[in-house]
Amino acid sequence: MVEVGLAFICALVAWSAAAALSTRTYRKPELFAGVWTAAVLILAIALSAAFPGALLGFSPLTFRLFQIGVSLLGPLLLAWGAVEYVVRSPRALFGVRLVVTTLGIVPLAVLTLDPLRGRYGNGYPAAADHYAAIPMSAIALVDVFALIALLACAIVAGRRLGEQPRQAKHQFVVLSLIALSVLLLVLVGRMGLGLLGQVILLGAIAAVWVALIRATAPHRERSSRRRGGRRTREQDEDEEGFDDYDDDFDDDYDDYDEPDEKEQPVRRKRRGADYDDEPVAPSRPSPRLCGVITIYTLANGHADAFDDDADEVVEEVRRHEPDTLFFACHTVPSAPLQRIVYAIYRDELALEEHEQQPHVADFARRRTPHVVATNVIELSLSGASATDGLVDMLMPR
Repeated sequence: MVEVGLAFICALVAWSAAAALSTRTYRKPELFAGVWTAAVLILAIALSAAFPGALLGFSPLTFRLFQIGVSLLGPLLLAWGAVEYVVRSPRALFGVRLVVTTLGIVPLAVLTLDPLRGRYGNGYPAAADHYAAIPMSAIALVDVFALIALLACAIVAGRRLGEQPRQAKHQFVVLSLIALSVLLLVLVGRMGLGLLGQVILLGAIAAVWVALIRATAPHRERSSRRRGGRRTREQDEDEEGFDDYDDDFDDDYDDYDEPDEKEQPVRRKRRGADYDDEPVAPSRPSPRLCGVITIYTLANGHADAFDDDADEVVEEVRRHEPDTLFFACHTVPSAPLQRIVYAIYRDELALEEHEQQPHVADFARRRTPHVVATNVIELSLSGASATDGLVDMLMPR
């Protein structure tokens, strides 16, 4: 009865996890998240088949469903999702997808149609107890692919340690959880392990759960980098590399420290000079206006997610940065995977203050998984002509 109750709990937990992860993936669509969610869904089907097996004894049908989920499709999809999560090369991704398609079709047919042998019991069955040499070879082939794929992902993440250490460390954690889940599935599929196997499968599902949560919404921690004096753009680029997971920012902006007291009077004095002592005619822009054009090249399938993040930062700039005169994100009809962010600032000080804003730092972190290349062009305004009220029309105060 213990095995039956635990088998029911395993199936219930698996279906609950599949439903929750499906909802999360729908809200934040990513290919790797969809693949890992599909893996959990397949494991839920396998564990549902194991429940009547534990209650009445396994049969050829329930055995096949269990082994196809635990030994074949589960490890295959988890390894594929890891590649989609880490690798950015279109050629490599195409090759892996081709291999996954082959390994998903041929071994599936073998495990479904190959004759079975031996007697069945109530415990989780080991694959070798009922499958012959050919199905076991197909399972071994999938295990080898999963091992190679995870090692390749670890190597790719390791190469980013020098340029993007935060992103690489974050990816290592996610890959470790996926590798643990694959290892547990292989262990149960090959050895069964009875009651222990049921507990191990719960651990495998939990590992996928945590990995997907971390991959789609990295944990944010407070950091002293948000506190204290000014930072230059060179320092921000060195530490974040423009495309870096920055886990050191949280959503609570209430505790964001203002510049120290020595800086505030200077700002008021300069603004006073701009508005009172040196009035500028509306037809002439201030010669101190400056601008920045940033060109982003996006990863395949990441355009919508990047646009959502860009819309949020545009709104935050509109609400909190009166000295950012213009800030917009443009699409490029001839290049669907490119985005151009164009900004005009009242002066260099306004540009520095913009770069210190918490919503700007948060955007730099969140855009990381969506961007494969970034080009920055700094502008110094030498002349301009604009329709009256253009800035008010595009960014109403």
